[in-house]
Amino acid sequence: MRELLDDDAGEPMTREDYLAEFWQRFWTVDEVGFWKLERRQHFREPGYDVWEAFARGDWDESLRRLEGDRAEIEAEHRRMAEQGVRVSWVRVVEPPLSAYVQWNLHVLRVREQCGSGVRVVGHPQVAPLEASGPLPELVALGTGLMYDVLYDRSGTLDGARRHTDARLIGRCRQVIADLYAAGEPLRDYFAREVAGLPAPAGSPADGAGE
Repeated sequence: MRELLDDDAGEPMTREDYLAEFWQRFWTVDEVGFWKLERRQHFREPGYDVWEAFARGDWDESLRRLEGDRAEIEAEHRRMAEQGVRVSWVRVVEPPLSAYVQWNLHVLRVREQCGSGVRVVGHPQVAPLEASGPLPELVALGTGLMYDVLYDRSGTLDGARRHTDARLIGRCRQVIADLYAAGEPLRDYFAREVAGLPAPAGSPADGAGE
């Protein structure tokens, strides 16, 4: 899939510019909705208190904080419903689950329970798409805007490349949609593979468990 982006370098954006524009444009997305593809098995999310607790190794506190955020997440999804914003999220997982992915699936499960569409895919679905390298981290907002989201070596958000070519966006969005259709609903995957797992050992902040 990476080759789809080879002919369109996109417009480089700083982390700050990407986040500011993303949230401005998210609430004006057209009927095609929001599509997200997450491939990496480890991210760092400094500033997000739920992740900060996880990174300290305080699993129970992280999940308590996540549950404490539920009302806010529900309110966000009510606003999405009122404004017709549809969310379709694809999460790639590789067994054994990294510490981060185990944690992230708890976060996504709350979002799914509040109204987001979240599907899980694995090696059988992504391998045919990765002949030229790992899938990119993509965020598509409707028909006219897509971000190739960039991370540094530690997994911390480092910026993005903005794409506005409708044909390119359509092709990439179709790949995400095909993965979504082939994926397993998170609620089913979570019940089978995640529920009941012990808290991950090691130091999640430096990538333990990858």
